[in-house]
Amino acid sequence: MSIDWITVIAQIANFLVLVWLLKRFLYRPILDGIDAREAEIARGMAAAGEAQQKAQAAETDYRNRQAQLLSEQDAIVEEALRASEKERDTLLAEARARLEQEQKDWLAHLQRERDKFTGQLQRAAEETLLELTRKALRDLADATLEETIVRHVSARLQAIASELSHAAGDSTGAVASTREPLSEAAQQRVQAHVEQLLPGIALRFETDAQQAPGLVLRVGGAQVSWTIDSYIDEFDAMLNERLAAGTSGRMQAPGG
Repeated sequence: MSIDWITVIAQIANFLVLVWLLKRFLYRPILDGIDAREAEIARGMAAAGEAQQKAQAAETDYRNRQAQLLSEQDAIVEEALRASEKERDTLLAEARARLEQEQKDWLAHLQRERDKFTGQLQRAAEETLLELTRKALRDLADATLEETIVRHVSARLQAIASELSHAAGDSTGAVASTREPLSEAAQQRVQAHVEQLLPGIALRFETDAQQAPGLVLRVGGAQVSWTIDSYIDEFDAMLNERLAAGTSGRMQAPGG
């Protein structure tokens, strides 16, 4: 079965439109927030400059007082000198600390916004890739692919045998559904696996043209799937886990 390139191109176009929308409606508010934060930092720097001017004024005042007290006792002059120097150092230290903290806060805010935007862009790209992959696999799938999936069902059934047995309860029947009819050999293989794990359960085979290529087994109230969609969903979960791990690593990196 050939790939529907028109659909693929449409999906790519949708992805480009999504990137454009993210840039226009998500990244623009982020830039506005950055501008606002820069303005706030500018105000903080202005306040720091004012504090420095105060310190300089205090130093000037100290010089004036020093000139006035030259004729007085040395002890009074030294005390005034120490007081002025302490006040100047305190004001400068406070201004420097405030400016450094503003810069740290701004850098942390910018990094958080970058990580947020990058994560959203990665997720949009991931969803588009998964949808294109799902579409391509559905278009390329045929009865041979379904029978290949069936050949690997044995080990997977063995791993969930206890859960299937519990789900079966008093049920005496099960249904195996595929999109295309299975060959006689493939049906016998599935039948043998089910009879081995669930003795007394009668297995019926059905086809569903709307189902994703693969095998769906229904026993009692349980349903297990080995289809293209289920594999894509597993791949999606793995990508989410990797992205979450990467984001966590970036958040922990600055702190060591």
